[in-house]
Amino acid sequence: MKVKYIYQQFISHISIIIVAFLILSLLFTHYVETLVYKNKTEELIEYGDNIWRDLGRGNERPEQIINQYARVLFSRDIQFSVFDQNVQLLNPIRWRGPAIEFTEKEWRKLNEGEPIVMKYDLKRYDQAVTLVALPFIDNGKFIGGILLTSPISGAREMIAEINKYLFYTVLLALAVAFLQSWLLSRIHVNRIKRLQEATSLVSAGDYTVKVPSSDFDEIGELAEDFNSMVSKLDESKAEIENLENRRRQFMADVSHELRTPLTTISGVIEGLKNNMIPEAEKERGISLVSKETKRLIRLVNENLDYDKIRSNQVQLMKEDIELLEVFEIIKDQLDMQAQERSNRILIEAEDSVMVHADYDRLVQILINITKNSIQFTENGTIKLKGWMAGHRTLIEIEDTGIGIQPEEIEKIWHRFYKADISRTSNPFGEFGLGLSIVKQLVQMHDGNIHVESEHEKGTKFVIELPFR
Repeated sequence: MKVKYIYQQFISHISIIIVAFLILSLLFTHYVETLVYKNKTEELIEYGDNIWRDLGRGNERPEQIINQYARVLFSRDIQFSVFDQNVQLLNPIRWRGPAIEFTEKEWRKLNEGEPIVMKYDLKRYDQAVTLVALPFIDNGKFIGGILLTSPISGAREMIAEINKYLFYTVLLALAVAFLQSWLLSRIHVNRIKRLQEATSLVSAGDYTVKVPSSDFDEIGELAEDFNSMVSKLDESKAEIENLENRRRQFMADVSHELRTPLTTISGVIEGLKNNMIPEAEKERGISLVSKETKRLIRLVNENLDYDKIRSNQVQLMKEDIELLEVFEIIKDQLDMQAQERSNRILIEAEDSVMVHADYDRLVQILINITKNSIQFTENGTIKLKGWMAGHRTLIEIEDTGIGIQPEEIEKIWHRFYKADISRTSNPFGEFGLGLSIVKQLVQMHDGNIHVESEHEKGTKFVIELPFR
């Protein structure tokens, strides 16, 4: 059987309140009854002690003292009987003193000097009474006692009146508790209902939904965690869509980039095979095939490199390297490409500047960034700078090219991303993997890299590597 959460909450609240009220009511009733009977017995004991005290003084005749007390106690609906060791009554019969009806056990207690106190007695008389019997001991010998009784009807009426008001109070409290429990249950259920509805929307693919959160209780914290989860799902969805778009672009780029060299290679081979290329042009054709083949190998290796780096299959062989020597190698390799775009490569580094890195991977990092700078710079300069700061080596590659839009700076590290898709003439980094590989390699050296760029004014890559 399915029971709604609001009813579970409501029933649990009301059940706890009812049980608590019942326990409190019983305890309160018991306490009031005990207090009333205690006061009544203490009153009878006090009267009994006073009577014995006055009788013991011997200033007046016993009959006089008994009659005086009888007038007072009779008006208070308290009756008493004074008796000796032979159970002979000393007070006049006209005062309607209670009969002496003690059990053998009670007589034994009186003879031993122990009082008898009963909060209510129903056995001896035709009505319920509070009974007190006080013994009188003289020189260790029982010589008599006094019996006092008082009807408990008045006490019971008072207790009944208290119980009536207590019952009304309990009903009123239950009504208030009923309303309050219902409201609280509704509030909690509504909060949970909002989470349920939001969860349904998320399961349907809506990752923009939010629910009110707070740190007041666990439900509020759950709502906050839910909002955080949805935000991350939304970011993941956007990233997946972005990756999918870049994958599609990558496939388009692959098709375009591979088709051109493959078409060239196929055409040259067919020409050579069918003797359609003049003898003077054959060497140029073979050189073109070699160049295009190397280009295809480079494209494939770039993808393989990225996958190796991502799967931690690359082992670094770190050593101390003179940075100026590496800069000169980079300049020698890329000078021709730079001149094709009317660029100059400048070097700024002292002979003493050292870097602790894997030589091949360091060259790969610097060539990749420098080629990227050449690609987006025309009639400008590319500066390679290096210096040491404490136990760190800092490397800067700065160009005066077209720069990067601010919103694209963080995206350039993503796989397949290219800041300017229309520029595909550069033979390295056609698939947008170059900078992604660079960042992975720098991180493998326990270093970091960041970019500073201003649109139409240039870009600066800053690499920081620890020196042992």
